[in-house]
Amino acid sequence: MTIRIAMWSGPRNISTAMMRSFGARSDCHVIDEPFYAAFLATTGLIHPMNDEVLAAQPNDWRDVVPQLLAPTPNDEPVFYQKQMTHHMLPSFGLDWMSECRNAFLIRDPALVLASYVTKRENVQLADVGFAQQAEIFAREADRLGYAPPVIEGVDVLRDPAATLSRLCTALGIPWTDDMLIWPPGRRATDGVWAPAWYDAVERSTCFGPPPAEAKAPLADHLRHIADAARPHYEALAKWKLT
Repeated sequence: MTIRIAMWSGPRNISTAMMRSFGARSDCHVIDEPFYAAFLATTGLIHPMNDEVLAAQPNDWRDVVPQLLAPTPNDEPVFYQKQMTHHMLPSFGLDWMSECRNAFLIRDPALVLASYVTKRENVQLADVGFAQQAEIFAREADRLGYAPPVIEGVDVLRDPAATLSRLCTALGIPWTDDMLIWPPGRRATDGVWAPAWYDAVERSTCFGPPPAEAKAPLADHLRHIADAARPHYEALAKWKLT
């Protein structure tokens, strides 16, 4: 039986490092943001390496789902899916989630926005995925009858072994300290957009220390977005694994 893990995160969290961590397991196959091209094709938004992304992945969300439910390439028993909440547009179906063990990776909205604008200046609330993450969390909690696992990126960075071992227990997979270290460089499983976004993680070999918080306050328009995102963040934060 394949254990499919969908990890739901917004951008500018440690989602790619988490993919590296699971990818370091000998029993795990990973997939990187499978709905990205479908999101771009549906919205018409222009992101870095836009043409390359559209050419690399299915442009219709319905064609993505079979990839997520298929066996892993080498019959690995664990299939880790790095999912971006802001990619899940209202027209995209979510019934396939019931075939996955869903978990949620969160980060403080102010820190997300301070990081996001270093890569892409124009940002709206929908771009950072907090409302979508809360909706997906509520849907999964309603299906299960209890809260699915939630972890915060800063907790992983402060104590990777403790936080990830709790996550593995919650997901029903064995913990292994293979998840704490990985070789540097790009992976065949990385999205084609890696050159635009993954420079830091490609240099990494483990989880680093938590980043220093920005000393300068957010610009007004970013602060308003952070304030709007905060209730969604807090709704999940109260369920963090401890």
